[in-house]
Formats: sequence, structure tokens, C-alpha cells
Amino acid sequence: MSSPADTPEIPPTVTDPPEPAVVTAAESRAAGTELVRFDKVTKRFGGTTVLDQLDFSVAAGKHVTLIGPSGSGKTTILRLLMTLLRPDEGTIRVDGALLTHEERNGRLVKAGDRHVREVRKKIGMVFQQFNLFPNMRVLRNVMEAPVHVLGLSKDEAEQRARDLIELVGLSEQLDKYPSQLSGGQQQRVAIARALAMRPQVLLLDEVTSALDPELVAGVLDVLRDIAHSTDITMLCVTHEMTFARDISDAVLMFDKGKIVESGPPDKIFSDPEESRTREFLSTVL
Repeated sequence: MSSPADTPEIPPTVTDPPEPAVVTAAESRAAGTELVRFDKVTKRFGGTTVLDQLDFSVAAGKHVTLIGPSGSGKTTILRLLMTLLRPDEGTIRVDGALLTHEERNGRLVKAGDRHVREVRKKIGMVFQQFNLFPNMRVLRNVMEAPVHVLGLSKDEAEQRARDLIELVGLSEQLDKYPSQLSGGQQQRVAIARALAMRPQVLLLDEVTSALDPELVAGVLDVLRDIAHSTDITMLCVTHEMTFARDISDAVLMFDKGKIVESGPPDKIFSDPEESRTREFLSTVL
């Protein structure tokens, strides 16, 4: 294992009194703690409203899990943050910067590609499918984006990649191609690759859903270690409720594009207030 001085520069754990993980946009603006903010965001696909005037913020360093039935809008939130989709109404801010809009002459206009790329550098995402480059070995898969997107030297990118590959427990697989790895190993490479960009926010979209059941535990253990040993902000969509309870500062229950209920995991999983939350949890726990 690398010495502390050699480990990747993920934000250190903060020991100050905890801030609420999820609050309204107005509350987080007043407190100055927000890192991610959705302000009256609506997203439609044809005649279907997938997100309906969504208004919430996530404080820096917090781990927030989104739960709810399929089609309730959870993954759409992550795809909006990655700018794979754009909101039909409302705005999204990351670390205070508008994501898909810019202010010009006192008006909000659609952001240009350069602006979007700069803000998006603060966000990393691990998808359901691993999306590794099949023609690149593990080491190059992890170091490619820091070289070409962040402009790191190859030596610096390689050292960062080696540290992160060690972090996810794959130091012995550096020279293998993705096809030579198990699904769980490929997903751990994908986690290392996302962290190599040193994002402020890590998005996790059902990262175990494509894995065989016996491979799920290893991936979740890596994410638990990251969640418990760093202060990186996480937004996680998952049906792994035990994992959500372990790593979350807050859980948001979604249904029909709206937040039905939010609160600490112990409250949501043990004593939810809303009947829709109780109904959903009874089907997945």
C-alpha cells in the first residue's frame, strides 16, 4: 500500500460538526455549504415529465443515495449532471458555477461547450456498464483522461493511476486488458478511472446491476472504503439498500419525478413517514 504522501489527493475527511447532507436550494445558499444544486429543474421526454420542478442541494463532502422505483427520475439526475441530458427548465450549479447555462448581459443563455467542459471536470461518474477502452490495458485506461483532459504529464498520470489501481485492489492486473478481467474487476477499474480525474462529486449509477451476485460484494467494499476514508461528495443510485444505509448521510425517496421523502438512512429505512416509501421498501428489503 502506498504511504499517505503518495495516495491520490481525494479531499481529506473533515471533522467539523456535520452539516445537513440535503437541504433546499434556499437553505444551502444561505449556509454557503452547497456543492450541487438543482433549482426548479424539469426534464421531459416527449409528453412524459421525468423530473418535475426538482429543487434540492447537496452539501460538500456528503454522501446522498437516491432510491425509488424504475422510471422515477433517479438516473436522469445523474445524466443531467454529466450533461448527457440538458434540463428543459431550471438550472443546475456545481460548486457555485452554472452547469448548462451562462449569464450574459444579465440573462441566462445556453452554455457553450468550453464552459460545460470546465464545470463538468468537477464531476466523475461510474456507470452500470463499465465502458472501459477494450484496446487499452488497465493502467492506460486509468491514466488516459488525466493526460488528455487535465493535461497531466504521462509520468504524473501514471503515478496517479498506479495509486488508484492499488486503492481498488488491482495492482496485479495493471497490464491486463478489460477482456481478461472479471466484471467486478472491470467495475473497480472504472471506479479508479473516475477518481483519476480528482472530481469533487462522484456519481454512482447502479454500479453493481450488471455484475454476477458473487462479484457485487467486492465492488461495494471498495466504495465503502472510499466513502468512509475520504470526504468526496457522492450521489448514488442503487437498489443495494444495505450499502445505501452504510454509506449515506441522507437518502432521497423519488416517485414520479419528485422527492417523496428525505432524511437520514436510519429514519428512512426504519421509520419512514410516507406510505409510498414504506410500500417501495417492502418490495426491495
